[in-house]
Amino acid sequence: MSSPTPFEQFTPTGGGRICAVLGPTNTGKTHYALERMLAHKSGMIGLPLRLLAREIYDRILKIKNPREVALVTGEEKIIPPNPRYWVATVEAMPLERSVEFMAIDEIQLAADPERGRIFTSRLLHARGLSETLLLGSHTMRPLLQRMFGNIQFISRERFSNLAYTGPKKATRLPRRSAIIGFSSDTVYSLAELIRRQRGGAAVVLGALSPRTRNAQAELYQSGEVDFLIATDAIGMGLNMDIDHVAFSATRKFDGHKPRNLFPTEIAQIAGRAGRHIRDGTFGVTGDCPPLEDELVHSIEAHEFEPVAKLMWRAEKIDFGSLPALIRSLDQPPPRDFFIRSRREDDEDALHRLCARAEIRDMAKGGAALATLWDICQIPDFRKVGGDQHARMLAEIYTILMNDGRISSDWLEPRIMRLDRTDGDIDALSARLAHVRTWTYLSHRGGWIDRAPYWQERARTIEDNLSDALHEKLTQRFVDRRTSTLLKRLKDNAPLLAGVTEDGEVIVEGQFIGRLLGFEFIVDPRASGAEAKSLRAAGEKALTPVLAARAAAIANADSKELRLDDDGTISWRSGPVARIQKGPAPLRPEIVVTGIADITPNLRGRVEDRLKAFVSNKIEGLLGPLVSLQVAANNEGNNGLKGLTKGVAYRLVENFGATSRTQIGDDLKQIDQEERAKLRKLGMRFGEFTLYMPALLKPAPAALLTMLWALWSDRRPGDVPPPAAGRVSIELNESLPHAYYYAGGYRPSGTRAVRIDMLERLAGLIRTARNESTTREGFETTAQMMSLVGCSGEDFEAILRSLGFRKNVVKRKIVADPISPAPAEPQTDTNTPTTPEAAAETPTAKIETTETPSPAAEQEVAADPAMAASVEREMPAKIDTAITDAANIEEEVELTLWRPAMRRPKPTPKSAGRRKADSNAKGDQNDTRGRGPNQNRNKGRGPKSGNRNTGGRPQQGKGGNNRPPREKKADPNSPFAVLAGLKAELSDSDKKTKSKESEKA
Repeated sequence: MSSPTPFEQFTPTGGGRICAVLGPTNTGKTHYALERMLAHKSGMIGLPLRLLAREIYDRILKIKNPREVALVTGEEKIIPPNPRYWVATVEAMPLERSVEFMAIDEIQLAADPERGRIFTSRLLHARGLSETLLLGSHTMRPLLQRMFGNIQFISRERFSNLAYTGPKKATRLPRRSAIIGFSSDTVYSLAELIRRQRGGAAVVLGALSPRTRNAQAELYQSGEVDFLIATDAIGMGLNMDIDHVAFSATRKFDGHKPRNLFPTEIAQIAGRAGRHIRDGTFGVTGDCPPLEDELVHSIEAHEFEPVAKLMWRAEKIDFGSLPALIRSLDQPPPRDFFIRSRREDDEDALHRLCARAEIRDMAKGGAALATLWDICQIPDFRKVGGDQHARMLAEIYTILMNDGRISSDWLEPRIMRLDRTDGDIDALSARLAHVRTWTYLSHRGGWIDRAPYWQERARTIEDNLSDALHEKLTQRFVDRRTSTLLKRLKDNAPLLAGVTEDGEVIVEGQFIGRLLGFEFIVDPRASGAEAKSLRAAGEKALTPVLAARAAAIANADSKELRLDDDGTISWRSGPVARIQKGPAPLRPEIVVTGIADITPNLRGRVEDRLKAFVSNKIEGLLGPLVSLQVAANNEGNNGLKGLTKGVAYRLVENFGATSRTQIGDDLKQIDQEERAKLRKLGMRFGEFTLYMPALLKPAPAALLTMLWALWSDRRPGDVPPPAAGRVSIELNESLPHAYYYAGGYRPSGTRAVRIDMLERLAGLIRTARNESTTREGFETTAQMMSLVGCSGEDFEAILRSLGFRKNVVKRKIVADPISPAPAEPQTDTNTPTTPEAAAETPTAKIETTETPSPAAEQEVAADPAMAASVEREMPAKIDTAITDAANIEEEVELTLWRPAMRRPKPTPKSAGRRKADSNAKGDQNDTRGRGPNQNRNKGRGPKSGNRNTGGRPQQGKGGNNRPPREKKADPNSPFAVLAGLKAELSDSDKKTKSKESEKA
């Protein structure tokens, strides 16, 4: 073996200034590196954890434009077109990018048996053009001096003190504590214990997806829970508000065997306690034995043995052949302070794949070997074991070598079967581990068809699974109250409380009830003394929350407030007040509940804001009615006077609509000038109703219905507004007619019809009556029925309520005589020439069932004897047929509608009595008739029909069309005579032919 090469060959020249920033945890090293990076035109920082990389990325986005910052991890890549700053995990650093500044965090991990060789490689080769910062522990100083002769050092001291507090039970740990375990089973069991005793905990595991870990960390950071159960993953620079770190064990399985934690590892994890200048503590809990005094002293004083060896593996790979590739990986370290790293997962995968003959046959040549080595770099997220992981890698490699790319048909079923969010925590974790493999694979764009699509698809599935897993973890370890919470409530200890966006009240990490507006509702699952304690705790903890909420409502925008149909005023989806009957129909009162504990000044501001909101709501939706009320109250020249003012008051009191019958006499005395004022204010004088069209829309109608319910001492929720968009609804006898008028409907028979549709129906009826030539009434049409959305008996009941009555008329239909045909037929091709066609023309009034065919006519014309016989007998037959046809008549019944009988016009003495009768009968007296002589033509026979139709009923939409009567053959008709002559000639011809055949 050749002598070791001088170390300087691993240090690129021209790399600019190299500086090592060394110190324990909580010294601000990472913050200093960010400041230095952002001071350069470009930069890159490598971090030990994906969770920490995401945190730093989010911090930079608050300072720089997102188009200037990129995030690169093994499973997540956010790379804009031309980023200036790169945030990455150490393994994923894109070193091919040239940047002015370079930083590597936690460089002491170069001595870690699992990941050390990656950090060693970055120490040797990651350089910035102008400046390179190496961040880590003081234990790295001697080695760095040996490695780099021109390196500079900056020492930083811890901002706060770190003290050992000894062993404590998990149930007695202080709030804002982190408990450290080294397996998922340990973490889950500790979280279950804390949930039962201390109110819930968040969990952070390396096996969780970054999204789930972020959500769980936020659960702790937000104060919703006070305890964090985590593995040693939190020791790598995570900035969290931890006051105490408790170790449940000091041994862990490192992937190959169980071992004791190194003193530096314990110090790194314990150093998470304390934040900036706030002191922190650490200790042990559970079955973990107390720490030795010497170890405690080292952690508190930050004094440890310097790092003597770094993990190393050759990076110059020989792809000449498969044996050469394996030999290049087995090269010995070039210096004595390097140790050959143990066989890692990628090397293990390579040896397992090389054991397959089909893989060896394909792995020939530089490109094939390079692809094989890249395949071996795929992490085993599933943790299914070396053999199963190697089988998947072999399948992928075979596809790439044979087809060049992985097709969507192969990838789709493997990814889509993971798109499920059902199952427990273990099932969701397993799916997450599988989909993370495909997420990693999808970012190798040269391997997969439609790589951007599969990146997005795999990422979406991973996010959905992460959210579902976070929800499951929270539901399992956070949602239940504990006995410790109740004890703290009884002891009147300070409470940590919060209100979620949904109104859930969380006290000491536990759900105790809901805040609906200003009213606190205790969790219905609690009862007895527990419910009383929860109510007391909620009222005490929510005092500042209620004050803040009241201030927000006092300054709330109208879009944040909502008036529901049941009279409830809601703010941000929560009820805060309700309306009740006020001094006037359009002036309801506002009642706010639950604000007795806030200051009188703030209480008055809330009430004023809600009153203004309701007033603006009424003015916005009921503007015409409000204007009418203002005009009626105005005593000036612009106001209404006399009877006009009275009509306006009546309309306001009836919520925008009233029957014309009730104020008919007053309307007669109002001149056109006063009526014009009312029309200008939006009132319409319908034939049956006085109304305001703008109030018939669904929103104003709903508000008017609610105001009517309040004014009539009813609960708005018990009488909802009529369904929007219906032209008529079924009449409810238990509700007064005023309810329907307020909603824009007029009670008519068995239904309530929308007022504008009823007035349109009145217009159609008026047109039908004007076009009718008889006084017996008008016929209904389908258009009339469609306006009110009903037919049959319901429609007839509507007509009766409008003052019409059914009139059944009997008529006789008499056929007109036929004029004799001209001697010579016309040659016009448009005129029918056959007997059948002649019978169907409008001038034909005689209908028969037996008619000769054209062939029969030709036979008659061809035979002179037959033609002469027909010519002799035809005139007499025709005269007889005409005489019989003149006597054909039929009696039919027609259903017509006409106004009900009116009384004679009242004399001045009887006018008051007529008005009283009108008020007593209500809407039934609102009719339009023709007077007592309307039936004077009744019983006069055919002339009572329509003169334009010859006494027959009119045929049209809605008409009473009778079915066609049965036709009977007339034996004396000329066509019957022709048919008989034809039959005789046919029989004679048959006999003649028969005789001739016999002679033959």
